[in-house]
Order: sequence, then C-alpha cells, then structure tokens
Amino acid sequence: GAWGITLATVNQVQVARRFGVSRILLANQLIGWSAIDYIVRELTRDPEFEFLCLVDSVAGVEMLASEAFRLRCPRPIDVLVEVGLLGKRCGCRDLESALDVARAVQRASPLVQLRGVEGFEGVISSKGSADAEAQVREFVELLVRVARHFDAEQLFAPGRIVLTAGGSSFYDLVIAGLGPAGLSREADIIIRSGCYLTHDSAVCQKMYEQLLARSPQARAVGDRMRPALEVWSHVQSRPEPTRAILSLGKRDCSFDVDLPLPTHWFRPNTHTQPQPVPAGHTIVSLNDQHAWLDLPVDSPLAVGDLVASGISHPCTTFDRWQLIPVVDDDYNVVAGVRTFF
Repeated sequence: GAWGITLATVNQVQVARRFGVSRILLANQLIGWSAIDYIVRELTRDPEFEFLCLVDSVAGVEMLASEAFRLRCPRPIDVLVEVGLLGKRCGCRDLESALDVARAVQRASPLVQLRGVEGFEGVISSKGSADAEAQVREFVELLVRVARHFDAEQLFAPGRIVLTAGGSSFYDLVIAGLGPAGLSREADIIIRSGCYLTHDSAVCQKMYEQLLARSPQARAVGDRMRPALEVWSHVQSRPEPTRAILSLGKRDCSFDVDLPLPTHWFRPNTHTQPQPVPAGHTIVSLNDQHAWLDLPVDSPLAVGDLVASGISHPCTTFDRWQLIPVVDDDYNVVAGVRTFF
C-alpha cells in the first residue's frame, strides 16, 4: 500500500531495484558521475521505473542535465526542489533561491523536469516544545508558498505534483499543512516516516506521546504504537555491588540519541517469560562490546541472566545487523529480516 520507497543513497537504490521496487524517491541530491550513470541506465533499461531525486542548487541542476545529455538519457530525470532551514541540512533557504533552482530546471528541460517540492522537518528539534511545533508549521507554510509560486509560474512538469515531507516526529502537522495547498492541479502528499517500521523505546516514543497530546485523530485510532525492536544480551560480570556489565555494545545498537534502556530480564531454567527490569537499572556507557549497567545493590540480576534493552532511534540499529530475528509473543524465532546497509 505504500506509494513508493524513500532511500538516501544510490547504493540503497541499487538494492531496491534488485528486489523489484519500481518507484523510488531518493531523498538526497543525485551527485557524482557513477551514481548518475547508474540511474540513467536504469531509466533506459526499464520504462516503468519511476525515480525522483532532490535538487537545491543551480549547479546541481546543471550537473544532472549535463550528465543526462552526455549519457543520452531517453527521458527526463524527475526532480523535486528541496527546501531547507537556515543552519540545518540541505535545501534552499528561502523562496527566491528555490525559484532560481526551479527556473534552472525549466531551462534544462527536457533533460530534467520539475515534479514537486520536498522538505524534511525532522531536523527541527523534537524536544516537545511549543516553539518546535511553531517552527514546523512555519516550515510547512514555506513549502506551500514555494509550491504555489512554482505553480503560478507554470514551472511544474505535466501530471500530478508531488509535495513531500514528514519524518517520524511531526507528520500530522505536515499533512495538515500540505493538504490544503490549493494548487491548480492534483497533488500527491507523501509523508516519509521511517520509524513506523519498529517504533522504539525512547525518542520515537516521546515524539509519539507529543503527537497524541496534540492530535485527536491519533488518539482516536485505538491501539497505541509499541516498541518492536529489542536487543538482548547477557550479564557477563557483576564486578561491583552497583555495576553489571552486559554483552551489548556500540557494535550492536544505536547510541546517537539515547543509550539503550533495559526493559526486561530472563533467567534460563527459572523463568517462563521475560520479567520487567526493576527500577533503578540504567545503562550509563557503551564500549564496542560492553554496556555498563548501573543497578541497585539488591538487584536480582546475576551472571548468565539475559537482559532486553529497548532502543532509541532504531534507524542506526538496523545497520548493525545483517539478519534481524523476528519473534512471536513467546519469543520463538519465526522469521528473519535481511538488511542491506
């Protein structure tokens, strides 16, 4: 039921193409002759392949057009003008620079063509402040303003317009803002929330609670989102009364937002189901293969016990596992998911 797949690198595009994905949005600039060469070959080989990428500079447009001409691309490369935020990541910083890029696309037609407007509000802090929500609304308003100007100047290629943003923090605000854009043609509103795949135990959970607080529609859905990604490890040492060392480290889990959160423990040959980790158990540091777990003197954890840790920001845990086991409610392994990062 997905409109397509969002990817970040051409290497990921190659994997998706190998598995037959026919509509891909590269949420990045298509840079480098080898990357452009691959995309042109795919567009030539498969007339059904729909590919969109981002541009945020006249130089980027001219490079794409030059390579498309040199490689005799049989159809235009579809692009979205990326709009960004001052001091943040990629993207045109204002309406004027976005118009410069869109007009460059028009001049380069039919080698490239403008399909829509893109932004990523996820770079705005999601700490839950009203200021962050106001910044998101202001940013979405900028996306709409850019799209309306493009529409008025007839800079969009024929067909449906693509308006896309929506990371894992504020997709409800994106939908509310982009939906009534009021363009002269139908638009596809595409949100790109990656963390829906597994949710998590910290940063995504906090963002979800914020969404519930501001969105009656989300509260009306019913079942709440639950973390689905856990990393299990053993207690391998109790070297001090208030310290345990787990066989879990930076090579096994993400740590770019929050450290893992111990949630359950299990003692083989004693328990039949995982037990909640008591209060006062906190992972305070990670080495390559070790986690430092602070705990109370009377903690039940002993060497050999298993500990499940919830993850904050699952995206950077996926790339540490080439095979992720899928388990049922009784922790029987029922499937495996291959990853290709």
